[in-house]
Amino acid sequence: MFEWGEFSDKQLNSILDADKRINIWQGSVRSGKTIASIVRWLEYLESGPKGKKLMIGKTQRTLKRNILDVVQEIVGPENFNFNRGLGEVQIYNKKVYIAGANDMRAEDKIRGMTLAGAYCDEVSIYPEGFFQMLLSRLSVKGAKVFLTTNPEGPYHWLKKNYLDRENELDLNNFHFTLQDNLTLDPEYVKQLKKEYQGVFYQRYIEGLWVIAEGLVYQNFRENENIVEELPKMKQHFISIDYGTANPTAFLLVGLGVDNKFYVIDEYRHSGRESTPKTDTQYAEDLREFIISHDVYPKWIFIDPSAKSFITQLYQMRNEFNQFRRVAKANNEVINGIRRVSSLVGERKLLVHKKCESLISEFNSYSWNPKKQEIGEDMPIKENDHLLDALRYCISGNQNIYKTVINN
Repeated sequence: MFEWGEFSDKQLNSILDADKRINIWQGSVRSGKTIASIVRWLEYLESGPKGKKLMIGKTQRTLKRNILDVVQEIVGPENFNFNRGLGEVQIYNKKVYIAGANDMRAEDKIRGMTLAGAYCDEVSIYPEGFFQMLLSRLSVKGAKVFLTTNPEGPYHWLKKNYLDRENELDLNNFHFTLQDNLTLDPEYVKQLKKEYQGVFYQRYIEGLWVIAEGLVYQNFRENENIVEELPKMKQHFISIDYGTANPTAFLLVGLGVDNKFYVIDEYRHSGRESTPKTDTQYAEDLREFIISHDVYPKWIFIDPSAKSFITQLYQMRNEFNQFRRVAKANNEVINGIRRVSSLVGERKLLVHKKCESLISEFNSYSWNPKKQEIGEDMPIKENDHLLDALRYCISGNQNIYKTVINN
């Protein structure tokens, strides 16, 4: 059973006023925009024009997790039936189609449809072509689309082509901040703000469409994030970014007794700068790297594209016990950068001074201005191999990350 909280004026007004062809709820995370959009969508299923309805997420899985599970709690299981195989859900005996918009091929999923309404979760991460196709499908008289999103950069297609043209289009733009969600516990808000730094704080806490420019880790301070001494460690992790011609990088990361992450040591070898190495040779280097520190890593996180090297480590598990817990790394770039940035800003990720290559990468890793011009957040793929390895470690330990950042 869904537990209703008090609605803010912003939420209530958005539900009542979302009567244009395009209705967008946008702003900071946890600001109450999603629940308001769902209430309006459920009302529209009852009162909107007859015809096919469609609900869309980045994938069907994220749509179910973010939206459909909430819908089921609101309407009750007796009024909800989700059929993933058929790509549809029954809500109050009304059939609604579902789709994912994970890449440009997703356009084919809706090509030829005639729609009377649509709901889009996290629309800013859809391909622009998919959204344009969706609008062309909303051809039933009175058809409307209801969208939610968090801010991205100011050159993003949704900002340039729709939000900035609010007065030209048949469009409602409802902007939300954390203050618009009256159900949030103040302590939760305090902890939530710790989880974002820099551009991510501006976007996801302040709800601003701002550019990511300059250094990615602008909050890295050599006098605050670099240490000469290390505490006792509770756990150790190895993370690996693998290359053949490009550098291969290992990091030894520890979780200290003070509940902070410490980068203890690094390894870097480039096949371009010196003699290339085989997978077997890299595995032996990794073995020596671990033995030299006399640790037993809880996990070894590896670049998921390094299939041959992962296979090599699996083959060596019986002869070298430390290779038994090998995991393919989570390679979500932006979310990984956000987590690392939060730890760096809170001084809960510290680097030993001997990790000179990693420190150098922190001081040079930059956002790609050409990608920003087309609305994409993407770092320049240079001087990033140790930072990629660090990102793998932090993203692979999300539960520990949450404990550390909120400690």
